[in-house]
Amino acid sequence: MTSKILFPAIDLKDGQCVRLKLGDMATATVYNDDPAAQARAFEEQGFDWLHVVDLNGAFEGQSVNGGAVEAILAATANPVQLGGGIRTLAHIESWLSRGLARVILGTVAVRDPELVRQACRLFPGRIAVGIDAKGGKVAVEGWAEASELDVIELARKFEGAGVAAIIYTDIDRDGVLSGINWDATIDLAEAVSIPVIASGGLASMADIVRMTMPDAARLEGVISGRALYDGRIDPAEALALLKADAQR
Repeated sequence: MTSKILFPAIDLKDGQCVRLKLGDMATATVYNDDPAAQARAFEEQGFDWLHVVDLNGAFEGQSVNGGAVEAILAATANPVQLGGGIRTLAHIESWLSRGLARVILGTVAVRDPELVRQACRLFPGRIAVGIDAKGGKVAVEGWAEASELDVIELARKFEGAGVAAIIYTDIDRDGVLSGINWDATIDLAEAVSIPVIASGGLASMADIVRMTMPDAARLEGVISGRALYDGRIDPAEALALLKADAQR
């Protein structure tokens, strides 16, 4: 059994590594003004992947923190997945050609599902879909707009398309350390065959332990931001726990 992935998150706003509360840009806490140094630190701590979001890009619909992302790619040998403002095939191709392991498509997955399917055909294994939800409904445009689309309804549109993973975020929990919405996340994982990554609200080692429970077996991994930066999770302990679980 492959070890579940603990993805450390680097959220970029105005070139800095920040965390938001509930997706509100006005609540940004700056954790590091050198995202590349943060990427190196995560690699040195033993993480195998990196999750990066261009927050400005998500709101503006185009890449804004490209320089910071390129600095991160140059600073770490770890595979990097990037979301935020990637809305066209040209954007996707451009980022993948610069060394990203995979791109995360969010708003465009709602607006233009066929573009996601086309990208999956062109770049097998390198396209993830980001589904961000408020009250069970999908939000878009950097979480600024709610839709009437149900989370599972959207996810099922991509069955068989070749999507590498679905990253599911409960916006009501993001950045406030209230714990992952396990019920909704596991319901999603059981409703589709696409691997699901949990995101939003990871608060403590209890959430890491929860990843090892039998009903979470179908999850590919979990993303952590604030809990890592605030020291609520010990990287070595968390990674060892997930590795031990895979060997059971």
